[in-house]
Amino acid sequence: MRTLSKRTQYALRALYALTRRGLDKPALIGDLSKEEDIPKKFLEQILLSLKMKGLVDSRRGRYGGYVLAVSPDKVTVGSIIRMIDGPLAPLPCASESNFRKCEECPDIRFCGTRILMRQVRDATADILDHTTLTDVCKRVDAARLEAEQGEELMYYI
Repeated sequence: MRTLSKRTQYALRALYALTRRGLDKPALIGDLSKEEDIPKKFLEQILLSLKMKGLVDSRRGRYGGYVLAVSPDKVTVGSIIRMIDGPLAPLPCASESNFRKCEECPDIRFCGTRILMRQVRDATADILDHTTLTDVCKRVDAARLEAEQGEELMYYI
């Protein structure tokens, strides 16, 4: 299976951090870099790329920094992955947007692997295209709360 690039993993972490801050609280690159453990130079490149694609905006001045340019409940994880890594399909012949026949395939109409990988692509896309930045942050908050509550109920001897 295809894995997410480091660039995409870091971009998602930065976008989750900006989501948690809200649309009106800019984050400095240095702060984001430290908070999310992302190399600063790499983060600069990622944020510049996301800015050029309209996902983030930068503000100058004393209270400047990066903010989301789009409401986080409108941005899906699938759109971000495609924006950075390209198609979600594990094989080019299973791609919706970037279809390419595999060289070793004699007939794509009857290729079992292609049929299966289309199902994998469709299931993956269904999850990622229906999960927003806001959804992920809510899930993380719920997981933290659950972990904290679990620790409070623990008795140590």
